[in-house]
Amino acid sequence: MKHTLFGAAFAVLTGLGPALAETTDIKFTLGWKTQGSDAPFLVALNEGYFEEEGLNVTIDQGEGSVMVFQMWNRPPFAIAVPKELGLTSPKELEGKTLGGAQGTPTTRLFPVFARLNGIDAETIKYESLAPNLQEPMLIRGEIDGAFTFTVSSWFNLIANRKDPAADFDWFNYEDYGMDLYSNGMMVSREMLAENPEAVAGLVRAVTRATMEITKDQDIAVKAIMAFDNLVDADLERARLEFALTKLMNAPEVSETGIGDLVDERLTRSIAIIAEGYGLETLPEASEIFDRSFLPPVEDRVFSVTMN
Repeated sequence: MKHTLFGAAFAVLTGLGPALAETTDIKFTLGWKTQGSDAPFLVALNEGYFEEEGLNVTIDQGEGSVMVFQMWNRPPFAIAVPKELGLTSPKELEGKTLGGAQGTPTTRLFPVFARLNGIDAETIKYESLAPNLQEPMLIRGEIDGAFTFTVSSWFNLIANRKDPAADFDWFNYEDYGMDLYSNGMMVSREMLAENPEAVAGLVRAVTRATMEITKDQDIAVKAIMAFDNLVDADLERARLEFALTKLMNAPEVSETGIGDLVDERLTRSIAIIAEGYGLETLPEASEIFDRSFLPPVEDRVFSVTMN
């Protein structure tokens, strides 16, 4: 439930062994391959913020994966269609062929999206695709639309010499009744119970790094390249800016501060996820998110400055 609710959450953290007198070892797994949108975690590692908290953090790339830090206040789930199709509403997806990787939130939640927008889902043909084939097939016209994770697909299209804004229309789930939260930082219940001091240190370090990145993206690019020097620095800077402005800098964050969320909205998100994934039991918001480790809200006031 936690995995799907937050769109393949950014991180799964597990304490390795009991807390030590000076240093706690932590294995930190990213939600996917190295991307600019992971910068808060990589800056906290590269600048030594984890180390200052007495944490020996090892970060590994992930293959997709209790929330204690809400990173993306808005969901990156959308259906991308070529602009030449001239579709102006989700209803016009009827009769089209849509493709995407099975099991992703965008794909699994489409039946809910269809119900909310009066789409006859029975008229749609579905193509199950490997993630690396999604954008190429969309560009070649082999599918009419793709179930996307915008912060990935937008830049995959750029890498394929396409203009994602000029060449494609995007039906963002949040614009059509899907008021969902997305990625954040999760910890194991075992670590939460056995080493709350380490959890608090992690949250402080990631908060500090996130706030610095909002003012200086150079520090983020430096950390990204230090972690994986094979990535395209310019592309990942652009991806980070996309995440900052379109996923993180939501109106709600001006009140909650980065890292927090609104329980009532989380409860609505849980209901949407439960419908999409066929869950019979709905957890309470308090079972999904624990804000007790967050620094004071005045230390998390979010405002983006691009450089």
